Amino acid sequence: MSIKKGDIVGRKSYGKDIFFIVDSILKTRLNKEFALLKGLNIRIMADSPIEDLEIIDKQDVINSIKLSEIDLENRIKKKRNKVNGDLKRQKVYTGKILHLDGDRKYSEKSMRYYNKIGLNAVVKNIAENRQAKVVVPLLNKYNPDILIITGHDAMLKNGSNYNNIYNYRNSRHFMNTVKEARRWGVSSDKLVIFAGACQSFYEGIMSAGADFASSPGRILIDFVDPLIVAEKIATAEEYRFVTSAEISREIKEGARGVSGVGARGKSKIIG
Repeated sequence: MSIKKGDIVGRKSYGKDIFFIVDSILKTRLNKEFALLKGLNIRIMADSPIEDLEIIDKQDVINSIKLSEIDLENRIKKKRNKVNGDLKRQKVYTGKILHLDGDRKYSEKSMRYYNKIGLNAVVKNIAENRQAKVVVPLLNKYNPDILIITGHDAMLKNGSNYNNIYNYRNSRHFMNTVKEARRWGVSSDKLVIFAGACQSFYEGIMSAGADFASSPGRILIDFVDPLIVAEKIATAEEYRFVTSAEISREIKEGARGVSGVGARGKSKIIG
């Protein structure tokens, strides 16, 4: 069966351990076909020769999406009860979130998450390589307390060249976006920043000015990990310092997935 854009596939050489959506198909000068892939349920990019790909059975895809949705809904229910309970007891302003996401599907899921747990968020689907160009106008427009910069990423040579920015698919774009954003909000008192995706250049993103980033262990991160950072900072009281350890306890892979220097919360009682 021929592979085409939009198919959900697995890489045979990796035991089809990750389900991918075919984003595009490219041809080399020797007329060899490669597919550019984006993770179905995780924030990773990859490429693969067409002959190494196999279309995933429709029922397996449905089951994978269903499990991901169940996990997301369980978390939403848990967090919605807590946030709504706090809001009922007293008038609370939760920090405003601006979320830039390179993936349209994840943008929509993120907005659903924020809305359902009652957070004040604006989500924009912006390709990773355009985020640095638009971030300052968007910051001026929405004046957020928290900025999430994410999408897809991956190491080209996994397990080597950790400090080579060109060994990462999109980390340089995340770094450039952080630098632009930090000129707008020079400290975390003005703007708390998370940036990164799967296997991102953690040290480079932190040195660019982020407060939290992925991925110290150069591992795959969950779709919801950037949302956890946004939620924790948005709902923590302004006098309380949220540590990286506190956030990593709620991250599936812990500090190997997301870490940082910490930041003060953005929630305050009004009236």
